[in-house]
Amino acid sequence: MNFPSSIPDFLEIAVLAGFFYVVLEFLVQTRGTGVIRGLTILVTVFFVSSLVLIESLDLVRLKHVYDSILSIAVIGLIVVFQPEIRRAITELGENRILSRFFRKMADQEKGKVVEELTGAMRNMARRRIGALIALERTASLNEFIGPGNKGTPLDAEVNGLLIESIFQPGSPLHDGGLLIRDGRIIGAGCMFPLSQNPEISKRLGTRHHAALGLSEKKDAVILVVSEETSAISVAINGELHQDLKLDQLREFIAPSSSPPPELEEPAAETPAHG
Repeated sequence: MNFPSSIPDFLEIAVLAGFFYVVLEFLVQTRGTGVIRGLTILVTVFFVSSLVLIESLDLVRLKHVYDSILSIAVIGLIVVFQPEIRRAITELGENRILSRFFRKMADQEKGKVVEELTGAMRNMARRRIGALIALERTASLNEFIGPGNKGTPLDAEVNGLLIESIFQPGSPLHDGGLLIRDGRIIGAGCMFPLSQNPEISKRLGTRHHAALGLSEKKDAVILVVSEETSAISVAINGELHQDLKLDQLREFIAPSSSPPPELEEPAAETPAHG
């Protein structure tokens, strides 16, 4: 008998042993203990018959049947233990180490989106390019895209250059709002409902009225750049926060699902026709 004589051999044995231990422990904890016993008997019988009869006597047809049954048995195991397999995958996803890893990746992705948005807003403000961007939170904004609305469906990563090009004067989609969901642009050229609040200053432009109107009806964070004053504003929960600095803007959109930040004092009302 040949014994493993190298590190790779021992490594393979250790990996296989660990794999079979995890699988067996999982199966023992499931509700199909009787099924496991039955399958174990069948597999043992087929394995012995395969070694003794099929391989030694070269029974080709029987070997074909044996291979087919094994394939069906694998599918049967997946069907029988589907709830347990789903639970095991869920527990794997809730593993602390893996959760930290994926949370770190998600935070990095959110940070990238925030910086792309902030950079685009800064550049458009400097060049006095009007912009209207809605960040979806808990309420769907699908109604502003597609049939019945001028919005054009898109599916693109949040990219500062792309956003600036969309709002560039002369662009077919610049005269409307941009929709962002989960770090992706899902629509452009969307028409939002205008606010009917009589207390809103008449000096505010259409974009600001649309931002306020959407924030009154939907749980969303709406960013506005005024082409008249280059001021950056944010509408949320029916309130308009004007003339924001970039740090304040980041607090509103990072993450967009969190409550708005507390501002020390409301910004002064600024006329903005864009």
